[in-house]
Amino acid sequence: MNKAIYIATSEENSGKSIVTLGLMSMLIGKTAKVGYFRPIIEDTEEGGFDNHIETVIGHFGLDIQFEDAYAITKSKLIKKKNKGKIGDVLDLIIEKYKKLEERFDFVLVEGTSFTGEGTVIELDMNVLIAKNLGIPTIIVGSGVGKTLEELIDSLYLAYDSFKVKDVEVLAVIANKVQRENIELVTNGLKKSLPENVLVNSIPLISNLNNPTLQEIVNELDAKVLFGAAHLNNQTGNFSVGAMQLCNYLLHLKENSLVITPGDRADIILGALQANESVNYPSISGIVLTGNILPEISILKLIEGLSTVVPIIAVEEGTYYITNKIGSIKSKIYANNKQKIEISISTFEKYVDLDNLAEKLITFEAEGMTPKMFQYNLVKRARQHRKHIVLPEGNDERIIIAASRLLAMDVVDISIIGNKKQIENKVAELGLEFDFSKVDIINPIESENYDDYVNTYFELRKGKNVTLGMAKDLMEDVSYFGTMMVYKGHADGMVSGAAHTTQHTILPALQFIKTKPNSSVVSSIFFMCLEDRVSVFGDCAINPNPTAEQLAEIAISSADSSLAFGIEPKIAMLSYSSGSSGKGDEVDKVRTATEIVRKKRPDLKIEGPIQYDAAVDMEVGKSKMPNSEVAGQASVLIFPDLNTGNNTYKAVQRETGALAIGPMLQGLNKPVNDLSRGCTVDDIINTVVITAIQAQGL
Repeated sequence: MNKAIYIATSEENSGKSIVTLGLMSMLIGKTAKVGYFRPIIEDTEEGGFDNHIETVIGHFGLDIQFEDAYAITKSKLIKKKNKGKIGDVLDLIIEKYKKLEERFDFVLVEGTSFTGEGTVIELDMNVLIAKNLGIPTIIVGSGVGKTLEELIDSLYLAYDSFKVKDVEVLAVIANKVQRENIELVTNGLKKSLPENVLVNSIPLISNLNNPTLQEIVNELDAKVLFGAAHLNNQTGNFSVGAMQLCNYLLHLKENSLVITPGDRADIILGALQANESVNYPSISGIVLTGNILPEISILKLIEGLSTVVPIIAVEEGTYYITNKIGSIKSKIYANNKQKIEISISTFEKYVDLDNLAEKLITFEAEGMTPKMFQYNLVKRARQHRKHIVLPEGNDERIIIAASRLLAMDVVDISIIGNKKQIENKVAELGLEFDFSKVDIINPIESENYDDYVNTYFELRKGKNVTLGMAKDLMEDVSYFGTMMVYKGHADGMVSGAAHTTQHTILPALQFIKTKPNSSVVSSIFFMCLEDRVSVFGDCAINPNPTAEQLAEIAISSADSSLAFGIEPKIAMLSYSSGSSGKGDEVDKVRTATEIVRKKRPDLKIEGPIQYDAAVDMEVGKSKMPNSEVAGQASVLIFPDLNTGNNTYKAVQRETGALAIGPMLQGLNKPVNDLSRGCTVDDIINTVVITAIQAQGL
């Protein structure tokens, strides 16, 4: 599994760039190929670049195009959120991140910067992104303007925001801390956070906190008169030259920025001379205010000096410009090598690199979020494209789903129905529908109709089926669609939007039949809960399975779970946990559990166990403290259809969970049944999992 880390903060100007640069430098020294990704960036002018991306890609020479290094701008995110389409944003972020993950051994993901409109949603959004990408986090916070208690509280609250959503926090870094307080802050954080969280503090570095002349030029839209080659000069403090020169010289400090009206030739020349003198500190530059330029003779004198610091001119007055410069928040640019090197060396000095590297290398994500699960489904379906038949072309949900599946370009599709009626429905619904990419079949007009009739007759004549009966049945869309799968003219079938479960499954049982090692056809739902995906079985097929059938359902469900990337931890559900309960039903579950343990000792299984003990860690530990499954079950097997069907529907309705399925297990070829109350999304998801089944699971 590829590795990644998410750098997050809960406030503006935390200085997380120092962490990004330091981490990137460390990773490049330890990993062959490192990628960089920003899910959300600030809005840029058309044709402009995000400074963070430009700096990292440019300095480290990463083989990434700008458009591949981010997913969405903040303004577009806000519009999506206002329309209730955060899910679409997550889909886009996952898709773009996964493309980088495929190319690189490690991906450094940098969260938002908390500037401009939309900052109130940023922490929650960062948590949501890290959760759905399934990657751990480093949290960065600033000590500027905070007491020790406020700094610790703010970082703990950020830590808790991630942990409550089961996002692993590997490290917490307090940045911009006064040097004398480094140890105090570090020890305070260690007392508040769990031992497994790495804690470091980085001091406030004035060279990183103060703007360069280039940043001041950009912010003030200033005109550069002299010293353009030195615009990366780092400013220290700044002071206004309004007094006599003899007094002003006493206020100069190292890297001072001189702010003075453009007609004060004495201050300008005096400051330049002080910069040359060994008796005075160097200055970083001069800002001329008031839309006034020195006289030509003064400009000529400056031009002839051997060393000239940047001198820039602005239109506004001294007071306004002084306040404006004081409010500039310094950034790190790609061409400012000095700031970048200072950032990297500071990070290396104050962060425990060996411990952090070990955490990054050894971290393994647990579980899978619904968004990541759905992304992986579509990705897998595309890898080995399959052909799925949809027999219910008279249902508009099927037509809408087919339209979207064609747009997704994930499977080949055949629809059984009347072509003219389907064309009219497409026009009525206003759908984009490429009829050249879908095969619409009327059974009795099909060139395969006679062959299908004869094939069915030969297969079922021992069951007293006549040729006439075979002809009638092959006009039925479920039988015709199933025969397409049997003959290899389609790889799988999805039906049930307008037919009963029995109508969908009976043809498959008659001639597709069960796999050699299966005695029962069963079903599972992939239940996409808020923070995990669980497998529920059997909630659709078997009314009251025997202990032997229940054991087979559990084994099939575990194998399906593993095939779809979910580690199986099986809970055999009952109304009691462990050995406390008595009665025929609980004994059936107990027997089924023992059968599974004998047949498949490699599987983690617990039963009988109650639902709360299976999924809640605290309840699980209290009821079954020595269990490998209690509190963390991922595959939940229900004792009968009544319990399973009602439970999955209750969970779906009350929690808003997405239920993908049912997916049938045990057939030689995939045929899956929809609920008659299914949505378009249900149809699409079932088609995708059917395509994956057809790949040979």
